[in-house]
Amino acid sequence: MIFKIYALIAAVITLLLDIPFDIFGASYSWWLVPVILLGMFVALIVLHLAIFALSIATVNLNKPPRDSNFFRLLVKGFLQMALSLLRVKVYMTGLEKIPADEPFLLVCNHIHDLDPAIIYYAVPDSRLAFIAKKEVRDLFPFIYKALHKLSGLPIDRENNREAAKTIINATKLLKEKTNSVAVFPEGYVSLSGELLPMRNGAFKIATKAQCKIVVCTLRGTKEIPKNLLRRKTDIYFDVLEVIDTAGITQTAEIGEQVYTLMEELLKKHKNNK
Repeated sequence: MIFKIYALIAAVITLLLDIPFDIFGASYSWWLVPVILLGMFVALIVLHLAIFALSIATVNLNKPPRDSNFFRLLVKGFLQMALSLLRVKVYMTGLEKIPADEPFLLVCNHIHDLDPAIIYYAVPDSRLAFIAKKEVRDLFPFIYKALHKLSGLPIDRENNREAAKTIINATKLLKEKTNSVAVFPEGYVSLSGELLPMRNGAFKIATKAQCKIVVCTLRGTKEIPKNLLRRKTDIYFDVLEVIDTAGITQTAEIGEQVYTLMEELLKKHKNNK
């Protein structure tokens, strides 16, 4: 989509340039017009990437995030470009189930570090704030800055007290209706691809905020690095169900329901291969 938009803008600019310079009437217009079109198109892409990179590079991690619609548009465009160039096709089902007028907790299985990027691509307008492992700050500082600017929250999975603070902050985002929150309740990437046990503490976010839980699954993400530029990668993002947590206080009950929903779909597609 972003390439089509920039191609259209490049065409409009070229038409406007014809007014003062009469480029279509020139004898060499047969090569000049395509060159101008291509140049404008490339310039728009480069400008997008430059603004995107600069917006992330200037993030101050010591200050509260300045979550903006403009930056989210930059992220949306970047992901569209990146997945297109990497020949990644994301097939999505159940998006109509996602609440459109209220914040929610999105939970999904976790099979690769690229999972958050796919989810941002699939639901770009939900103002998601991801809960990410604190190790991302050291391993991928640029990505960590981007997550911070998107109101992301770090979590220390080995420190219960610090994890509780993250849950409180995530609950605050939901109660204030500034963001929806996304988390991988398994806690870790599943190296085998099999669904790991749920860490039920993640569901406290929903019970404390009394918000709905959007249950999703991802398949195929770990194939992206393997197929890199060589062949097309098919990714499947499915919204399974929306759980209403009103009146529910037992996170174990929610965890069991979420695990069952995810496990049933993943087993179904595994058996159909």
